[in-house]
Amino acid sequence: MAEVLVLVELNPAAGGPRKTTLEALTAARALGEPSAVVIGAPGTAAGVKDALAEYGAGKVYVAESPEIEEYLVAPKAEVLAQLVASVSPAAVVIPSSPEGKEIAGRLAIKTGSGFLTDVTEIHPDGTATQVAFAGATIVHSQVTVGTPIYTLRGNSVTPEPAPAAGAEETVQVTISEAAKATRVVDRVVEQKSSRPELTEASIVVSGGRGVASAENFAVIEGLADSLGAAVGASRAAVDSGFYPHSFQVGQTGKTVSPQLYIAVGISGAIQHRAGMQTSKTIVAVNKDPEAPIFELADFGVVGDLNTVVPAATQQITARKA
Repeated sequence: MAEVLVLVELNPAAGGPRKTTLEALTAARALGEPSAVVIGAPGTAAGVKDALAEYGAGKVYVAESPEIEEYLVAPKAEVLAQLVASVSPAAVVIPSSPEGKEIAGRLAIKTGSGFLTDVTEIHPDGTATQVAFAGATIVHSQVTVGTPIYTLRGNSVTPEPAPAAGAEETVQVTISEAAKATRVVDRVVEQKSSRPELTEASIVVSGGRGVASAENFAVIEGLADSLGAAVGASRAAVDSGFYPHSFQVGQTGKTVSPQLYIAVGISGAIQHRAGMQTSKTIVAVNKDPEAPIFELADFGVVGDLNTVVPAATQQITARKA
């Protein structure tokens, strides 16, 4: 069976691989047998090998060096390119995070390969499904040059266990001087809430301009916490200073594809729809019955969010008690 390399992304806060990595391992099985690639500081692979094997990694390539963490993404792309040259995989699958996209782009240049970004499905013949033109068009694309490289959009595939050997193979790390051009001089640990990561969450509750103030975003957070959901915001909300830009969902923000997306006080402009319309189920709450978001929603509530959302939160909390 053909070998497919899957680049592992780690979750520093929780330990272990990110959910997006497990999704990539699942998607890669359409093309052959996945082999996980762990690139990081010494000891990185020790805590993740079992999880990678559980989700289908027949091999776990371990490329560890103190220098990996001292520089930006260039060393990772270089090590991955060296591995592609040595094992000649059928394809490479990488989670579609900002870092993953940059590594994929660099890898494509180094290997002379075609690369498809933000794919939502990979088919056995190598064809990938993408959402294009702000979500208005579904595209089926195929790489015709070199080793196909894909970045997989988060929450597009449900991770499915498929226990495999997870045999460890050590990779010699050789980093060129060119890859060391940018050094990391300091790291600041961002304070995280107990809520799930926005791009990985299975439920997202987003607020828009209709929330009206930063203080009123507590209503959105309350509903999210009752559901164990992540909090998002529209561009209008973040531009108004209601919520931090890092939580923006949309064409110029983050792309999410949860099982459930609740849009509160969001009109549904194309910029926002581009970042969330592949969600499995969409619920909209808006006082304007003509809001474009209702064209996209599976369920809609026309009403004042300050009445509807607290009532929903109360009902959900009561049912959980």
